[in-house]
Amino acid sequence: MTELAQPTPGTCYKFVVRAADEAATLIRERLGPNARVLSVRTVPATGLSRIWAAPRLEVIARLDPPPAPPEEVPPAALAVAPAREPGAASPRPSPRVGSFHPKSLATLLRRSGLSELALGRLQSAPDWEEWRTAPLHRALVEAGRHLRQEAERGGEPAPLGRAAFLGAPGVGRTTALCKWLGTEVFRRGRLGHVVTVEFDRPNSAGPLPVFCEALGVPVAHFPAATQPAVAGGFVYFDLPGLSIHQAENAALAEFLDRERIEQRVLVLNAAYDHAALRSAYAAGRALGATHLVFTHLDEVPQWGRLWDYLIDGALAPLFLATGPSLTGDCEEDVFAALVRRTLAPAEPADAADADEADNEALAASDYR
Repeated sequence: MTELAQPTPGTCYKFVVRAADEAATLIRERLGPNARVLSVRTVPATGLSRIWAAPRLEVIARLDPPPAPPEEVPPAALAVAPAREPGAASPRPSPRVGSFHPKSLATLLRRSGLSELALGRLQSAPDWEEWRTAPLHRALVEAGRHLRQEAERGGEPAPLGRAAFLGAPGVGRTTALCKWLGTEVFRRGRLGHVVTVEFDRPNSAGPLPVFCEALGVPVAHFPAATQPAVAGGFVYFDLPGLSIHQAENAALAEFLDRERIEQRVLVLNAAYDHAALRSAYAAGRALGATHLVFTHLDEVPQWGRLWDYLIDGALAPLFLATGPSLTGDCEEDVFAALVRRTLAPAEPADAADADEADNEALAASDYR
């Protein structure tokens, strides 16, 4: 990247980087503390490199004018403390003003992204009053442990073997399938094939055929064999995008039932607003979804609202997609990742660090 001339306040600058942390470092170094990010979009790789290379991020930032300096107080306006008479009581010291004002545990949890539904689950727990009066870092750990127990009540789901990937157009359904295929082949050493389906609406395969060829996984277009070709193998189905209007998904439902595909993975874009997420979730449930994948987590600063879809317990979480590449960028231990990102600050080394941990927890809750 070429060196910037002296940055001018009010001017916008474009950075193309590999990751968000690189963008933050560049903006801080090149533009200083008064820079503000205006937009972020993904720039996909071109040519054959798109199979392995992760897309880059295009970040637009603007340099705002520096804040006005504080007005100087005239010397005459400065109060001079009168001399204390011998024997007079010492003046009470002014209370120390900290960086953060005390907040209730409920307020902190709301600011971490938890919805009223998830917060209500916590407040109805028998130990809520004990958590509410405990130090914040301790209370957050206990709250995270409780939410995880609530979400795991359904038990360990059966491993995938013959499953369809469902999702609305644009949520990253095919990319999620590629990530899962990479995990199956590279990490677990499994064999199988993929079937692409296209009936009442087009279904662009995107990079899936080339990616599968690189993995050595056959791809067939339906009609094709829908049962595993080897013992213990897998068959995954890449289906057309579902509609949030359930009446328009009749062909999808008929195909799933006719082919007796019982495992159905619903892919949701975590960056969508609450209403869009709920509509897509309801459409997936109507199609008999059994598993859940969230994508675009790299674009979501607060993951707390995802608890709503996990404590519901209806769908087993498969993984979280934390980046756009076709391999990697996966969190398979979904509950641990959510606790780590929302409700589990680092444990202080000793009691002397407890106040510092509480302040860090409050600072995290103020992040937007």
